[in-house]
Amino acid sequence: MEQRLKIAVFHNLPSGGAKRALYDHVKYLINSGNIVDVFIPSTANEEYLPLKEIATHVKVYPVHKNISSFLLSFMRYRLPVGELSNLDNAQKLIADEINGGDYDVVFCEQDQYSMTPFILKYIKKPFVYYCQQPLRHDEAILKKIAKNKSGIKDSLKGLVYRYIDNRFVAIDKKLAESAKYTLANSYFSRESILKTYGINSYVCYLGINTELFKPVEVLKKNMVLSVGSYISMKGHDFIIKSLAYIDPGIRPKFVLIANNGDNDWKQYLEELAESLDVDMEILTLIDDDRLVELYNQAQLILYSPHLEPFGLVPLESMACGTPVVAVKEGGVRETVIHNKTGLLTERDEELFSSAVKELLQDENKRYEYSKNSVELVRNYWTLAEAGKRLDWHLKRAKNSK
Repeated sequence: MEQRLKIAVFHNLPSGGAKRALYDHVKYLINSGNIVDVFIPSTANEEYLPLKEIATHVKVYPVHKNISSFLLSFMRYRLPVGELSNLDNAQKLIADEINGGDYDVVFCEQDQYSMTPFILKYIKKPFVYYCQQPLRHDEAILKKIAKNKSGIKDSLKGLVYRYIDNRFVAIDKKLAESAKYTLANSYFSRESILKTYGINSYVCYLGINTELFKPVEVLKKNMVLSVGSYISMKGHDFIIKSLAYIDPGIRPKFVLIANNGDNDWKQYLEELAESLDVDMEILTLIDDDRLVELYNQAQLILYSPHLEPFGLVPLESMACGTPVVAVKEGGVRETVIHNKTGLLTERDEELFSSAVKELLQDENKRYEYSKNSVELVRNYWTLAEAGKRLDWHLKRAKNSK
């Protein structure tokens, strides 16, 4: 008889790809006959894909705000450093309840504030920690692209920001030492975890909903698409500059889909596109059906974030049968197969634009890549396959001594 588990799930995630992945994981575990109870602090986002709709039980623990949180909000600093002790206390209470229950294994996702969650140092049960990525504050490329774009003008604010960033990095690294069984979303992420924390991890690839993301009968448009927040690390300025190298007579429209971002950066992108005569449209807060329609209408998906750990966008695109042109760095090298489901290039605007132009002008190659993409995703990158991968690790953690 197949082993069924009673699983405690913890997360303190915002809306976004990690929350979608967690929702899909919980849904798979429930549909496989497991009991899944979810424990969250009140700071977690449960409006986007609420787990209460699918989990056995969901319990929320309050995290109170301190005066420092309100002060930092005026500085536009998103991390409530003043709430860390309260967040720690809430997660200790969660751990106490889980430890006192009859759970076989605990599945912990990341914390949007401390990155590695406090709960790891309190859990006595076997647990699996899914680390999407370590904190990236120290990466030179992110510091470079964010320079003079953050809105911080005076040195005092800069000093405060650096102090807070350094504090969070120290907390994150200390907490990561408590992780006895860590999962990574890609081999690129596994190596980042090893470099940052010095701990081993196992690659457990995510999947996407192929019942949602699939080819649909719509007319293709002279349009290329990118999906992701309008922030500097997503590299949309690189795409705009690359498209400017394509002759205006055949240059496609650039559509950017984003749920949120930095308004100053959005304005910069709009001004850049206008100055380079690139027709760009930014769409926000669209629903899934509209997203799938746009994936299918696009000739290509363009993808150029800086060192993205994994990235669901290329898989969603390929599931819809739309080839990808991407910068070959980060996790995308593990999902897009060069010359089979898309093209991977160096971070060079001329080379990237040449790859875009090549596929735009070769309908037969786009058709071949489209068929290959759909087949690849349905064979390996489905939610069922991702769920099986996670289930294997949860059972292994439970049975490990």
